[in-house]
Amino acid sequence: MHDIWNPWHGCRKISEGCAHCYVYYQDGQRGGDGSRIYRTKAGFDYPLQRKRDGGFRIQAGELIRVCMTSDFFLEEADAWRPEAWDIMRQRPDVKFFLLTKRAGRIARCLPPDWGDGWPNVMLNVTAENQRRADERLPILLGIPARHKGVMCAPFVGPVSLQRWLGTGQIEQVACGGENYDGSRPCRYEWVRGLYEECVAANVRFAFLETGNAFVKDGRTYHFSDKQEQRRQAWRSGLRHEGRPIEWDLRYPIGIPVPPEDLYVPRYRCDRCQECGGRMICNGCGNCGGAAEQLVREFEQGLAELG
Repeated sequence: MHDIWNPWHGCRKISEGCAHCYVYYQDGQRGGDGSRIYRTKAGFDYPLQRKRDGGFRIQAGELIRVCMTSDFFLEEADAWRPEAWDIMRQRPDVKFFLLTKRAGRIARCLPPDWGDGWPNVMLNVTAENQRRADERLPILLGIPARHKGVMCAPFVGPVSLQRWLGTGQIEQVACGGENYDGSRPCRYEWVRGLYEECVAANVRFAFLETGNAFVKDGRTYHFSDKQEQRRQAWRSGLRHEGRPIEWDLRYPIGIPVPPEDLYVPRYRCDRCQECGGRMICNGCGNCGGAAEQLVREFEQGLAELG
């Protein structure tokens, strides 16, 4: 995976899904503190970084997941966020995936030229259980945005999104079980129910991974290896392409990017062929997988702290 941009690192726990946060766990394993929030150095301007040949490291048409070791709408990041927005403003040819548990802060933190939404940005809220879905989905649907999605991860309780999927505003739903410290079980019937709702509404659905503990037909399966978790999620068959997501990607001068110039995901690794995350990733970056990418991000952050 080469699709993660972490302009800042660290977070504060605010809801049930945060109880066994993977950022806290991974930082703790390396002697760090997940609650320590700081702006990254080498990675802050990642979307603007160039290769030796002068081209951007991130190609036109790539999907970049933002703040996967923090929360884009975190209060402590208010001073840095305008610069992050400006970086995205300079790359209208790239798709940016923003995920938050702080739905109530989205509206006040949008850039002044947001209008009805930037055509290359998808706003996503986490809905780890029904309580948080009921809290965050109405807020998300009340915000102008070209693209909206939901992430049910860590999936720690049943969630129904039927009432909101019917609005036509939600383009994508993804879910996955919990890992590392705690590892509350994810249940097959929760995933199946959400999948069926998305199929009925023709919304894209991706079951990313089972998590460490997965319950099906009364039996609990333990998968410590994340690749195996993704493989089992893929083999469940619980995925749905849904209606196409129409992105309006343009070069900075305003000209639409022609299809032949858009990045095309390539899946070169054997493990990519049966991976639950395949539907929503950039393809193989010869990096060894998402887990290894996160490790590098954490180690880079610790190095920056000195």
